[in-house]
Amino acid sequence: MATVTMLNMTGAETGKIELKDDIFGIEINEFAVHAVVKNYLANQRQGTQSAKTRAEVRGGGRKPFRQKGTGRGRQGSLTSPNHIGGGVVFAPKPRDYSYTLPKKVRRLAMKSALTSKVVENEIIVLDELKFDSPKTKEMIKVLENVKAAKKALIITGEKDENVIKSAANIPGVKTTMVSEMNVYEIVNYTSFIVTKDAINKIEEVYA
Repeated sequence: MATVTMLNMTGAETGKIELKDDIFGIEINEFAVHAVVKNYLANQRQGTQSAKTRAEVRGGGRKPFRQKGTGRGRQGSLTSPNHIGGGVVFAPKPRDYSYTLPKKVRRLAMKSALTSKVVENEIIVLDELKFDSPKTKEMIKVLENVKAAKKALIITGEKDENVIKSAANIPGVKTTMVSEMNVYEIVNYTSFIVTKDAINKIEEVYA
């Protein structure tokens, strides 16, 4: 089992915590991580782009000029794509970009992403993260104490409004719960800050 030093909010060591190898110590599967990240980004697309084809552009009821004798190429309609104001060739239309991946691939990608944070020493485990009230200054102080990177993802076991609001106005910092974390964010953020309670929940969910 991988052993990680556990810190408190002041940055002092409070002990060690062992992480399960079948979640935080597997062989990293880059294919699965890439597939899940690609799937996540595709599912975020709105797909509302739209343009008009030559059939949908207004006008074009008559021939713009006679067929012969002008010295120009023959034209049958002003809605043709080669005219200004004409339709668009293969115009994009609203569509749904979302698709699903097998559960096994998603679980493998999650475990690979979690393992990568341990391998790259980018995981920071806190014994607890609690505030009496929302205080951005307090959160900034905690991040400085644990030497977090500018881009930090904070994972908590349960929803904590004080923690969420304390980090809301800090650029590059995001908070989420174990039930809502995703592979894209784990890979995208440099520091992976997770509470002891959240570690227990991750090992319970992905065991």
